[in-house]
Amino acid sequence: MTNGIRHAIVDHVPDDAPGALEIGFEIPERYNASEILFDNLRAGRADKVAIYAAAGNTSYGELCVKATKAGNALKSLGLAAGDRVLLLLNDTAAYPAVFFGAIRAGFVPMLINTLSPKDLIGFYLQDSGAPVAVVEAEYAPLFDQETIAGTSLRTLIVLDGEATSESPSIKVLDGDHWFAQFPSRLEAAPTRRDDMAFWMYSSGSTGRPKGIVHLQHDMAYTAKSFGRHILGIDENDICFSVPKIFFAYGFGNSITFPFSVGASTVLLAGRPEPGAVLDAVERFKPTLFFGLPTLYNALLHHPRIESADLSSVRLCLSAAEVLSQDIFSDWKRRFGLEIVEGLGSTEVLHIYLSNTHKQKRTGTAGKRVPGYEIRLTTPEGEPVAQGQEGVMWIRGHSNAPCYWNRPDKTAQTMRDGGWIWTGDRLLEDADGFFTFVGRVDDLIKVSGQWIYPLEIELCLSEHSAVRECAVLGLELPDRRMTTKAFVILGEGHVASETLTRELQDYVKSKLLPYKYPRLIEYRSELPKTGTGKIDRQQLRSAPLDA
Repeated sequence: MTNGIRHAIVDHVPDDAPGALEIGFEIPERYNASEILFDNLRAGRADKVAIYAAAGNTSYGELCVKATKAGNALKSLGLAAGDRVLLLLNDTAAYPAVFFGAIRAGFVPMLINTLSPKDLIGFYLQDSGAPVAVVEAEYAPLFDQETIAGTSLRTLIVLDGEATSESPSIKVLDGDHWFAQFPSRLEAAPTRRDDMAFWMYSSGSTGRPKGIVHLQHDMAYTAKSFGRHILGIDENDICFSVPKIFFAYGFGNSITFPFSVGASTVLLAGRPEPGAVLDAVERFKPTLFFGLPTLYNALLHHPRIESADLSSVRLCLSAAEVLSQDIFSDWKRRFGLEIVEGLGSTEVLHIYLSNTHKQKRTGTAGKRVPGYEIRLTTPEGEPVAQGQEGVMWIRGHSNAPCYWNRPDKTAQTMRDGGWIWTGDRLLEDADGFFTFVGRVDDLIKVSGQWIYPLEIELCLSEHSAVRECAVLGLELPDRRMTTKAFVILGEGHVASETLTRELQDYVKSKLLPYKYPRLIEYRSELPKTGTGKIDRQQLRSAPLDA
């Protein structure tokens, strides 16, 4: 392993940790995560459909060929083992092909949010030192001279479109034609199970995003725990995850779980509009359907929902937000399907608390997923009694060992003995069901993404029309979370729907787009405490639709 981090992450979770013993997890010392895909060839599944998509289906044999060609192409660039490869891709067959090809060749792909603005792309390049990026043609203009200045990027590989760039300092390649020239066989790099395999980035809700390092064996562990024990997935299943691959939840649903057993996956490129989601369900007949409460709510209010056919689906799953009783009941009433809710994190790679189709309690995150240890403590680290609120700690072999280049945040989150301090506050009842109470640091989830209201508040304050503002995370009647901005306008500015859209677009342009305030209320003044601070508790009592 290169880059001097292997010694810091080996044995971050003890081999004999109870979670691994519980699910019988064993993996060779020398292991490459590309085997999740390539084991399907040894199992005789070359002709089986791996990916269903509107643009055409892809068999396991075809996908492995695409992956080996991508891996050989990346090797031809002279990269060193462990070098990072930034991926900014839509959910098509190219995504798993390049992902597994990079890992098989000994490199470390980075899965990046496709909504990232230019300044974040520049940060990812600087933080990671990635010399190569593989991107869809629509995202190539983001990689201009301003973005790549001061980074190590030297090659931009463009897929599904014309390979152009405004930057003269990097080589730009037409990936579709260039990959095709390389051999279709590639032996797996001799990586070890505790070597880096891939990265994901946090949402950056409390500052710059953090590079979350995952190891070669992490995917296999989530497949053995959640895939086997919660999904009961086998090769006859077809998975359809509306959350995207770059999102840890979507990554497991779309890639890890189906490929680990030779099942199939449905990939939907572009925005997951409700109509397109229903089209994909009816066309490809998935048996496992993965969404978020926001998606289920949108589908329930779509004009086609009464005629929609979900008869192929045996299990619906939800994560990333609290699922309300209303959505659960309306979905069951319409389709006869109960939504199974869980809780996970990017640091742990997937879900570690979950309901099941047999054991469920609506509004809770469920019970501990086999393979993971859970403990609740006071903020000082002392155990709490059952029924008392506590901060959750989690341990399992899919835990990220560190944040890249962030020793301060690593020390705060990745603790001794392989535990991750989540910062989530939960309650455990007498039956072992955990209920999410909130965040220690007031982070909230909106549409499955972590948001820090203060970040939005600071951004809005920079707009010329805003004299003063406060942004809060508020709970909707159906228990989903939203963000609301209370704004005092500067002299010469008048409240209007046009100004509201302008302020929302301003935040979208400065931060990741999903961080914009969903609601804006204009006021002549904001309530203050006796010390002159904004009285946020009083604002919380204001009607949501004021």
